[in-house]
Amino acid sequence: MSRPRIVIVGAGFAGYRTARTLSRLTRHQADITLLNPTDYFLYLPLLPQVAAGVLEPRRVSVSLSGTLPHVRLVLGEADGIDLDGHTVHYTGPEGEDGTLRFDRLVLAAGSVNKLLPVPGVAEHAHGFRGLPEALYLRDHVTRQVELAAAAEDRAECAARCTFVVVGAGYTGTEVAAHGAMYTDAQVRRHPMRTGMRPRWMLLDVAPRVMPEMDERLSRTAERVLRQRGVDVRMGTSVQEATHDGVVLTDGSTVDTRTLVWCVGVRPDPLVESLGLPVERGRLLVDPHLQVPGRPELFACGDVAAVPDLDEPGQYTPMTAQHAWRHGKVCAQNVAASLGIGERRAYRHRDLGFVVDLGGAKAAANPLGLPMSGPAAGAVTRGYHLAAMPGNRVRVAADWLLDAVLPRQAVQLGLVRSWSVPLESSSPEVARVPGRPERTGTDPRPAGRSPGGEPREQQPGGEPARSQPGGEPARSQPGGEPARSQPHGERAKRSRSDSPRASGKPRRTVEAAGPSPAPGPGKPGKASRTSDGSPAGERPTTRPGPSRSAGPPAAPEPPAGQPPPGPDIAPGPVKRTDGRAVEGDS
Repeated sequence: MSRPRIVIVGAGFAGYRTARTLSRLTRHQADITLLNPTDYFLYLPLLPQVAAGVLEPRRVSVSLSGTLPHVRLVLGEADGIDLDGHTVHYTGPEGEDGTLRFDRLVLAAGSVNKLLPVPGVAEHAHGFRGLPEALYLRDHVTRQVELAAAAEDRAECAARCTFVVVGAGYTGTEVAAHGAMYTDAQVRRHPMRTGMRPRWMLLDVAPRVMPEMDERLSRTAERVLRQRGVDVRMGTSVQEATHDGVVLTDGSTVDTRTLVWCVGVRPDPLVESLGLPVERGRLLVDPHLQVPGRPELFACGDVAAVPDLDEPGQYTPMTAQHAWRHGKVCAQNVAASLGIGERRAYRHRDLGFVVDLGGAKAAANPLGLPMSGPAAGAVTRGYHLAAMPGNRVRVAADWLLDAVLPRQAVQLGLVRSWSVPLESSSPEVARVPGRPERTGTDPRPAGRSPGGEPREQQPGGEPARSQPGGEPARSQPGGEPARSQPHGERAKRSRSDSPRASGKPRRTVEAAGPSPAPGPGKPGKASRTSDGSPAGERPTTRPGPSRSAGPPAAPEPPAGQPPPGPDIAPGPVKRTDGRAVEGDS
C-alpha cells in the first residue's frame, strides 16, 4: 500500500511549522512535499534590520532542506489547484510547468502587499514583504544619501534626504526607526555640503502609532521615533505619488525620492481562484483548520480565516505569532486525518508583542507586562533568538558586531527598482530580465529561453510601461538590453503569460503549433509529472481558474541604455527626453 501524499503550499511561518511538525509526527508514514518559490524560510520580523545593515540577508533566511531533512522541497509557485483531481499545478523558477498529486493539501501561501486606489503609488512606491525589497531599500537609501552629499542644489539635497514611510503598523514603525539610525550614522561619517540631515516621515490615517497593539507600546514607540527626529503624522496619508514627491491628504507636498509602502497585507490571490467561501480574501475554515466539505483540504496562516474561539464571531488576526501556532495545530489535524493522533481545535493565548526600535531601544509587553528601554530591548532580542528555527548564533554575532563596529554603508546594486514591484503576488522573488530565444535547434519547448529563463512576457520579464515600482520601462535602469546591445535581440514569439504575470491561464496552445512528444533519450519537456505519474494523465488545459497578477510586458528601453549586470554600476542613465536622472528612485 502506497504512503499518503501530503502537499504543503508555502513555507512561511505556518507552512514551515506544518512541515516540521508533520515530519516528526508521521515518522516516514507519509510523503511530505513542500512547494515554495524559494529554498529558505524568511524570518520576517528581522527584515527591517536587514534593510538597515544590522543583519546580513542570509541571517534571516533559514535553509528549508537543511532544517527539514525528511521533507521533499519543490521550488515553484502554485498557480492552479484542481481539488477534484487532487492536483496542484505550479511554475518552476525557470518557467517549467509541474504537477503535484496529493491526498492531503495544506494551503499556507501567506500574504502580499495590500494596495489602495491612490494615484501613482503602484508606480512609485515599494513594499516591504520580502528579502529582495529589503535589499533594494538598503541600496536605495544608501545611494540617496550619497547623491545628496554630492549635490550642490539645496532643494535636490532635501528631496533625496527625505524618506516617506506610509503605514505606522508593526513593520512601518520598525522601518522608520531603524532607517533613521542608519542614515544618521551615514551622515555623521560623511556630512553633507548643505549642512542638512536626513528626514524620515511616518504617515498613517490611524490616530496613533501601531493602533492594533497595546496603547502603552504605542506611546513608547512614538516617543522613541520623535527622539530620533522622525516626523510622525497620524491622521495623514498619501493622496498622490509622483516621481518627484508625494501629495498628502492635508494638502501639503513633500519632495522625496523614496516612498515605502507598509500599509498592510492581503491574502495570497491563490485563495480566490479556488471558488470556495472566503472572508475578506481568507479561506473560511473550521476550528480544526479544515475547509468544510473538503476533508482533504486544510488552510493556515494569513490565507485562512480561523475562528477565534475566545471571541465568538471574530477571526484570528494575520500575525506571525498566530501563523506559527496555526502550523502546529494544522499538522496535528492532518496527521489525525491519516489515523495518527487526535484532532484538536485551535485556541491561543496572547503572549504579548515585541517591537525592536534599533540600538538598545524597544517596546514590549511579554505576558501583558509593559516594558521599554534596554530591558525591553533584551527581551525583544531574546524572543527573536528563541523563535528563530535556525541561524541563532549568526544573528547574535551580527548584533554583537553592530554594537562595537560601524555599519558598512555600501550599495551593491544587485536589486533594481523594477525587479521589486509593489503589485506582485510573489514579493519573496525578485524579477529578472528576460533572455533571447536560441536560434537553430533548441531542445527546450517552444517559447522557453536559454537556461530556462522566462522571456519578456513570462514572470520576471522586463517591466511594463505601467509597471509598478519605478520609472516606465524606457527610462528604467537595468531593463532588457536594447536591440543594439549584445544579446539584446528580442524573441519573436513567446509563451502565454504566466498567471502570476498577467492573469491568463498558463496552459494555452503554443503559438508555434503542436510539438511532437519527445521520445526516449530525446531532449524536451519531462514526460512525467513531479510525483512520477505519466504526463499523459495531465489535461491540456488546467482545471479551475488561474491566479491573477500584474500588467503586460513592456516595450524595449532606448538603444543607448546598457544591459543589466553586476558590471553596470547603479546611477544616472540616459532618458528618452535627454535629461539625466537617478535611475531607480
